[in-house]
Amino acid sequence: MYQVEDLSQEPQVERELMLIKLNADPSNRAEIMWLVDIFRAKIVDISEHSLTIEVTGDPGKMVAVQRNLSKFGIKELARTGKIALRREKMGETAPFWRFSAASYPDLEGTTPVDDLVGNTNRTLNGVSDLSSGVCTYLLDAAFEGDVYPVEPYNGFSVNQVLDAHWGVLNDEDSSGFRSHTLSMVVNDSPGVLNIVTGVFARRGYNIQSLAVGPAEIQGLSRITTVVPGTDESIGKLVQQLYKLIDLHEVRDLTHLPFAERELMLIKIAVNTTARRDVLDIASIFRAKAVDVSDHTITLELTGDLDKMVALQRLLEPYGICEVARTGRVALVRESGVDSKYLRGYSLPL
Repeated sequence: MYQVEDLSQEPQVERELMLIKLNADPSNRAEIMWLVDIFRAKIVDISEHSLTIEVTGDPGKMVAVQRNLSKFGIKELARTGKIALRREKMGETAPFWRFSAASYPDLEGTTPVDDLVGNTNRTLNGVSDLSSGVCTYLLDAAFEGDVYPVEPYNGFSVNQVLDAHWGVLNDEDSSGFRSHTLSMVVNDSPGVLNIVTGVFARRGYNIQSLAVGPAEIQGLSRITTVVPGTDESIGKLVQQLYKLIDLHEVRDLTHLPFAERELMLIKIAVNTTARRDVLDIASIFRAKAVDVSDHTITLELTGDLDKMVALQRLLEPYGICEVARTGRVALVRESGVDSKYLRGYSLPL
């Protein structure tokens, strides 16, 4: 672990992500759509008798959404925990002022880049720093895409921001090895997460992403995890998980049509000129600006992994200060529409 901060007493941007599947008879749909509009939610799947809704916001908003929609009958619910970034202060006392000043020398009170990064020809753990390097990044390999910037350490610097696609397997290889999405319903009691992840660890499985939140029934939680393996090895893992007393259900969604979403908060170094460019990029990806200072802008984005990767790579040249990402949450599509399959399918003209 490289860095731990208590943000509870700090001004912060906090967000959660929830997928919620409702019973939606034709007679109720008008009222449901009205509530969706009020809470600025999105419809991600629709079938004859159900709707799946995506909503982001702070924990209070999640509770309000769930209470208002519960009267229609909640079939399934997948929710991430809270992610948060500190709201950036104004002026030279702000944590990322020096980073932004080096990225954009037209800011007042700039610090020479050489003073920030030291000798860029030096190495750390034998890895040469070939990046343009304005801020030093330490990488947390436990979760895909997480980035923690810190002040340069004794003139040493490491490679630039961790690839947002790091450690993720999308396409099945010749041996059948690929990423599998597992959805588990467990008792909401102390130590359950440790017990579940212990099964993965003891059998040598690597958890690529993990999201935990309350399920549709009080007293239960839903764990959504992405794990690499073959169909056979994951099938054996599922059998081992079913032996756990606190586990009620586990499903491998990989070969089913399912709606998947992640949530990302990303803080970018900007000046007055660059801010317009960053907002234009955000608009294309339907990302929202949730915090602005004189030298940074913080964006909120929801979508699948490819969308996260694309936005992060486009914003890297501006200078990424901080990134916070949830793991993947997923629910089966009641409509039966497999969006991944349709990406490779073209209609005849």
